[in-house]
Amino acid sequence: MATIARADTGNVTRWLVLLLGAAVFLNYVDRGAIAVAAPVMKGELGMSATAFGIAVSAFFWIYAPVQLAVGWLCDRFSVYKLMAGGIVLWAICTLLIGFVGGFASLLVLRVMLGIGESIAFPGTSKIIALHVPAEQRGMANAAVAAGLALGPAIGTLTGGLIVASLGWRAMFITFGLATLLWLLPWQRVVNQLPAFDPGVASVRVPARKLLANWSLWAMGIGHSAGNFCFYFLLAWLPLYLVQSRGYSIAQMTLLASVGYGVQAIAAMTYGMVSDRWTRSGRSEATIRRTMMVVSQMLAAVAIFGIYSSQSVGALLFWLCLGGAATAALSLNLYAIAQMFAGPRAVGTWVGVQNAIGNLSGIFGPIVTGIIIDRAGYGSAFSLTAGVAVFGGLWWAFAVPAIRQVELD
Repeated sequence: MATIARADTGNVTRWLVLLLGAAVFLNYVDRGAIAVAAPVMKGELGMSATAFGIAVSAFFWIYAPVQLAVGWLCDRFSVYKLMAGGIVLWAICTLLIGFVGGFASLLVLRVMLGIGESIAFPGTSKIIALHVPAEQRGMANAAVAAGLALGPAIGTLTGGLIVASLGWRAMFITFGLATLLWLLPWQRVVNQLPAFDPGVASVRVPARKLLANWSLWAMGIGHSAGNFCFYFLLAWLPLYLVQSRGYSIAQMTLLASVGYGVQAIAAMTYGMVSDRWTRSGRSEATIRRTMMVVSQMLAAVAIFGIYSSQSVGALLFWLCLGGAATAALSLNLYAIAQMFAGPRAVGTWVGVQNAIGNLSGIFGPIVTGIIIDRAGYGSAFSLTAGVAVFGGLWWAFAVPAIRQVELD
């Protein structure tokens, strides 16, 4: 089914894609801020590694299951208004974390943050499927993937500087206020978008039809494996570098930011290459599956390398390799979902896929925290690398042929 796009709206579409990338950027700045604050916040609030893992996990308790409803809503109501409402909620929650007095209030706000941020990926995938043709899908999703990478990069860099100079509370307040600024250009760009073709946009696909499709479940499982590795580094890397490796907050900030910076550059490069590949008439499905398999295997190698590195140079190399591997995951997970579902059903599809994929965000941080408390970081790194290998094999053999599923 053709996407809804017009040649004369190209400039508006580019601005739309940039704003979607910015929304995901802010999404990861705000959700990842707790990891930047952890070396100071954890002690001030009196949390063990297990308690910190629960606080990280709390975000996903509601974020994962609510994806089912949010994706369905994206296919049936104004996805543009849903995006704006979600961003308002998560910005306010981020700001209020700067005022928490203990573990309980932090837990509640992390849950509410998960509700607000649940719109990000079903919403962006729905909008890209509606407005971006297949031969430009790589760069559109690359903008989202770059935002996903730059969020932790810039968030870690600026957040670390704010924590070091003004404290962790000031960081959350600053990030929350900055996120609210995104709303200013959003409505203006949305008002310039072309009217939808009702024959394409309003034909609804029952959720049960999607849930009966193995491709969706296979995508969700592959998504979960990739997320387990990404969330491990996002949540635990700053704490590991400071507490176990002895780096200062400033040094940790620089090292982590370089890895995320490489991830952003790699995402844009992969998007350009995949679009060029598709325009040449070759199979888009082939290049996307190949990138998923290779990136998961490289992620496993990088995770082992980060733990075993003996010098700053070696650590930096493995962090950059991990960033390059993660870039391919974040780019292709949603591009492939858009290929499977098409513009009519992609909101619901990504909602279900994200719900399954983010189960690792619920259980992973808690399991990791328990392992670290009882067996140390080495066992946690080994488990994460093993999950990455499983993900590579899953994408190679378990995910079916990548093509739009029959919805009628």
